[in-house]
Amino acid sequence: MKRFLFLLPIALLITSPHAQNGRGRVGFVNVPKLVTALPGGANYTAIRKKADTDLTNQQKNLQALLTKVNASPTAANKAAFSKAQQTYANSQKTYQTQIANAFKPLATKLNGAIAKVAKANGFNVVLDQEVAARTRLVVYANGTSDLTAAVTKELKK
Repeated sequence: MKRFLFLLPIALLITSPHAQNGRGRVGFVNVPKLVTALPGGANYTAIRKKADTDLTNQQKNLQALLTKVNASPTAANKAAFSKAQQTYANSQKTYQTQIANAFKPLATKLNGAIAKVAKANGFNVVLDQEVAARTRLVVYANGTSDLTAAVTKELKK
């Protein structure tokens, strides 16, 4: 087993260059910026903003109630905290549904435009810039891999 673990990194180093043929390109798009370029994008953005604001306020309320429960664990405080948790969970579910429904018609147009631009420019994979940065999926990307402007132009056709 130790021998295998020792040889694995060496095997990966030897085979990695062969796995990449040099023809694949990875591009990025700023999805929130593209959504604003679409008809109906303002509605989606408004729902997201409302959800973010409301859920942030509910989280602050939950934190305050938790502090209160920890300081004074009465039945009334526990009940208020439990009710606030349930309200938060329900709100979160409702907003997720609203956001998904608002994005569904936009996604078809957006994905089509991204695919068309990517294919025309030789990109094999296109990632959401915001998600890639937040998840640290990508550590570095040069400016030539940003397709946002080209996709925006395609969406306006």
